[in-house]
Amino acid sequence: MFKQIKVRHVPEEIFEQIKAAIETGQIKPGEKLPTEKEFVNALGVSRVPIREALKLLANAGYIETVQGDGSYVRSVLADQLQDPLKRIVKDNVEKMFELLEVRKEIEAWTAYYAALEATDADLANLHNLAEKIEKRFKKTGKVPSNLDIDFHLRIAQSSSNTIRAHLFHTIIHSTFSDYFNLTIDTISRNREFLQLICDQHLQIYDAISCHSPEGARDAVSQHLTFVAEALRKQMRSDSAWIVC
Repeated sequence: MFKQIKVRHVPEEIFEQIKAAIETGQIKPGEKLPTEKEFVNALGVSRVPIREALKLLANAGYIETVQGDGSYVRSVLADQLQDPLKRIVKDNVEKMFELLEVRKEIEAWTAYYAALEATDADLANLHNLAEKIEKRFKKTGKVPSNLDIDFHLRIAQSSSNTIRAHLFHTIIHSTFSDYFNLTIDTISRNREFLQLICDQHLQIYDAISCHSPEGARDAVSQHLTFVAEALRKQMRSDSAWIVC
């Protein structure tokens, strides 16, 4: 009737600790895990069980490993939402604008809670990203889409809600990244638009750093309304524009 109790293996214990950190939001979607060396120092174990634990986490869908770079936390909702959403918006530009509208609704309220919950470290990261975007724009005349995505993801990560952070990461990073690039590439033909985007990022940061939830919500809503309108305007003026 009873089975012999076995002592849990070290890799399983490491797996459970990292899994718990992901599920409770201590390590957020899109964040890079510590290196093997850092895990060795923190956990007091050798590299072998750490590697086994990372394989378990990857097989369970919690992380993905980038060769030569490290392991990153995946959105736990990615497999359920990413592929269906991509199929819906792939061949219909109007669906992209519908997705933009949903994104605006989610991100506006995410910014609302970020203004209430953001820590000093969160604010420092947001400010750093906004400044990087501004500097790159002044230097190159472009807004790097990866920095733009990171700025918006950081807002979600500052809202102290694990499910919201995972949902937002799936929609913005996993599903919307192709269309983020498309938006920036299209709008980048108009330097005035890009300057306004940089200014709007700073306005969003200011509202969050001042812990003004209504101000943050409104700043994000106005920013994403502008992005959608600017994208439509640029598309109308470019007869050769084709959805990829």
